[in-house]
Amino acid sequence: MATEIIPLDVNTLDVNDLEAWQPLASDAHLMPRLNGHHPAWLRAIGSGLSHKPFVIRHKDPQGRCDGILPLMYVKSMLFGRFLSSLPYINTGGVWCHAPAVANELIDHACLLADQLDVRYLELRHEGPFSHPQLNAERTDKVHMRLPLPDTDESFETLMKSKLRSQVKKSTQNGLTVEFGQSELLNDFYRVFAINMRDLGTPVFPKRLFAEILAAFQQDAELCIVRHGREPVAGGLLVHVAGLTEVPSASALRKFNHLNPNMLMYRNLLRRAIERRSHTFDFGRSSKESGTFKFKAQWGAEPSPAQWQYYLRKGSVDDMSASSPRRQKLIEIWKRLPMPIANTLGPFVVRGIP
Repeated sequence: MATEIIPLDVNTLDVNDLEAWQPLASDAHLMPRLNGHHPAWLRAIGSGLSHKPFVIRHKDPQGRCDGILPLMYVKSMLFGRFLSSLPYINTGGVWCHAPAVANELIDHACLLADQLDVRYLELRHEGPFSHPQLNAERTDKVHMRLPLPDTDESFETLMKSKLRSQVKKSTQNGLTVEFGQSELLNDFYRVFAINMRDLGTPVFPKRLFAEILAAFQQDAELCIVRHGREPVAGGLLVHVAGLTEVPSASALRKFNHLNPNMLMYRNLLRRAIERRSHTFDFGRSSKESGTFKFKAQWGAEPSPAQWQYYLRKGSVDDMSASSPRRQKLIEIWKRLPMPIANTLGPFVVRGIP
């Protein structure tokens, strides 16, 4: 058996080479195959955020892959260095055939963390792996996922009357819905950037979304809700292996009274069913938060998000949005003019794992 650390070049990474990325067992130990294990994510995130991607791969005695761990090296002058699987999205982590293989993969990830002298290694797991060097964890958030029926008509019957009424109201407010790809990127990014500033969060660069659309091709698309010609809500959809997820979605607050978010998510769910996905992933939420309740009303159920760390310097909480330092920065960011927020945001956010 052999375990190797493979540095990748985003310019030559073949996102269609799934053979090299897929452990033999269909019942991979603890960690199911999710979108985070698709090589397109390493190419998109690496290129879109200017990070260095790595893959740690384990092979059985016959030379076949039976374990894999994708990683991204995050480096900035503001926050330092990190190793994460994977930034931007909520999944990644160890994917393997057996616990012994998991230990090998984590051993090598910790070794790489030492070599790169990072503050910490972050593994975005869904269940815990027992390893002596994993010395911290976060379990304060959960994934919100919804099993999908075979038809949109079946989903309609599952919707509660209050939810159905809210969606119907949104259709009576002169809103329209459009799906597309790069031709909708400017409209999507305008909504996304305004919403991020209003939340006090630095905005990701537009290039990240362009790279996601390019890497996933027909398996990634944008949804835009318009009031007249003005974009008022937008979401990014990625469809992989029967799972549809929404890594980013936003709506403009001044149009909340028109319920554009309700109309958008109804159409996102319809689109996932049309793509024959079995699961819709709404993303992570803090338990009982407003976003948690929004997702739960659609029928989404919580599943664990157990992020594990090899902490080398400082505290995991230093980078948390709930830390006192980050809270002060959030309040300052909310007051920035949009041109300044859009200029500084990509530079700041790329250093946050």
